[in-house]
Amino acid sequence: MTIPDSTAADGPSRSRFDARAVIADDGVLGALNAAGVLDAADVHVTRRLVTLCGVPVAETAQVGAALAVRAVRHGSTCLALARVPELIRDDPDGVVDPTLLPAPAELERALADCALVRGSGAGPLRPLVLASSDDGPLLYLHKYFRQEQLIRTVLAERAASRPPVDVAAVSAAVEAVFGPVEGSEVDLQRVAAQLAATSWTVVVAGGPGTGKTYTVARILAVLDRLSGRTSRIGLCAPTGRAAAQLQAAVSADPAAPASVRAVTVHSLLGWRPGSQPRHGRGNRLPYDVVVVDETSMLSMTAMSRLLDAVRPDTRVILVGDPHQLASVEAGAVLADLVDRVATTAPPPIPAGVVDQRVLSSAGDRTRVEHGVVTLSRGHRFGGGIARVAAAINRGDADAVVDLVSDADIPEVTLVEPEDLDGIRADVLAWGSALRDAALAGDADAALGALNVHRVLCAHREGSWGVQGWSRRIIEWLSALPDHHRLVPDSTERYAGEPLLVTANDRHTETFNGDSGVVTRAENGLRVAFRRGEVVRTLHPTQLADVMPLYAMTIHRSQGSQFDGVTVILPPQGSELLTRELLYTAVTRAQSRVRIVGTREVLAAAVARRVQRASGLRSPIHVVTPPAPS
Repeated sequence: MTIPDSTAADGPSRSRFDARAVIADDGVLGALNAAGVLDAADVHVTRRLVTLCGVPVAETAQVGAALAVRAVRHGSTCLALARVPELIRDDPDGVVDPTLLPAPAELERALADCALVRGSGAGPLRPLVLASSDDGPLLYLHKYFRQEQLIRTVLAERAASRPPVDVAAVSAAVEAVFGPVEGSEVDLQRVAAQLAATSWTVVVAGGPGTGKTYTVARILAVLDRLSGRTSRIGLCAPTGRAAAQLQAAVSADPAAPASVRAVTVHSLLGWRPGSQPRHGRGNRLPYDVVVVDETSMLSMTAMSRLLDAVRPDTRVILVGDPHQLASVEAGAVLADLVDRVATTAPPPIPAGVVDQRVLSSAGDRTRVEHGVVTLSRGHRFGGGIARVAAAINRGDADAVVDLVSDADIPEVTLVEPEDLDGIRADVLAWGSALRDAALAGDADAALGALNVHRVLCAHREGSWGVQGWSRRIIEWLSALPDHHRLVPDSTERYAGEPLLVTANDRHTETFNGDSGVVTRAENGLRVAFRRGEVVRTLHPTQLADVMPLYAMTIHRSQGSQFDGVTVILPPQGSELLTRELLYTAVTRAQSRVRIVGTREVLAAAVARRVQRASGLRSPIHVVTPPAPS
């Protein structure tokens, strides 16, 4: 391995004043830091591990350790050694010296013989775990290996048996909740309920508008009938806003049990920052059924804590869209579970319970027998939006570009970054409707106008991020006759101002990501919010953590829906430019999508997937040579 004659401080892509730069490190780690491959945290953690190890560690193995730390920062639970060369291929400017990164085989040999993996006579410390898998060698930080192994073990134990059920009782309960079977098409929502009655763990996957929450309410009603008593149900979601939306949706469904209350996963576990959860293996959750909504947003750490806390005889129902953006922390658990290759066959489903037509093909049979149901009939949108979303999921960049350029598909269009006239017209119509309703004191109409259109950006900062687009929209709205004169970063509230909540507040029951609008009322200004079909108003002074909402990030938009959206694609080369980002943005719309970017940038977004390495999708084998005596 060749070390270039450069330091991190004088590196080609990172200056000495960059907080991510390592000062006075002239080894390979320092050179990789200078090139922008590693951050200071990756280098410092690796150096600390080597020091604690107490014996020399080869520089190649140190590179592997640093890349494993980097992988966690980028959302993976481990480092897939086979993907290390991609760090060079993803460097079109040629900043990274190819000789700095060892070949996967060289890296694997160095790590297999490394004290960080093997241990040493100096002590029992083994902070890294090397494993083989269908995706090649995987290198874990020990913490994430333990979490992944716990998930794998608990799921295997739960899949080894089925709840005892009366087939006739299940059929009767399902028919009572769903009604008699109609038509010849398989009702996958009904199948999900049938499967939940006969499985300890069920995954209900599906895109926006496929009826996931409706299905959950029906599943709970079926299980409640089968139990013969009031079931103890734990409803939860990764965020406060998702939990509140789940609560509103379930409460509005007359089939759902009336006493359920949705909370965050952290609240369910009694898990506060900096402390151990109150519920765990030694103090199990008391529920008969645990439902997790928006599971795609759940991190590996949170999933391992949750599964460690549920009783073996608790039914666990995981709900979400595996194609959406994953957790901001490490892990893509829902996508892993949907794509997972099971090593053993589960016990057979009792005959006569599940609609046999869904078991007609080998692929469907395997997925259903392992507790995975993917809802496919969308109710939120159709036509062009559905076709574009499907092409994005397939990774068919040519089809996506053709569809958004087709004049016969008006629901989704692609516009050049310089062509802003249509966006300006939509924003001005949105702002006028919002202000008119707010001045009239019509909170319901104002909230309806708020969701007519939304500008979605990949980035928070920069001219093509939320910051730049908010300033542009403020300029446009300020030019309207009789519109309130808008000043960027002003804290003065005005009727018609859209607001975004940026922190959870249990006292006001507002949550990070909630959007509202300031309206005129008899006693001054009020801020209106909608939760399900209920409209609530608060005094502006009750809201400490809010900001004006003229544009928002695609990440924050998850779980929301708007009549139309304008999607601002980031410049080519952005790490956020991915298939999952584009899919999430497009599927926020009900009737109309405008994508701002070039054909090349759009195709690049479709072609690039979020690469989150994980060992959950296939069997793994730990490579652990005996520690030296």
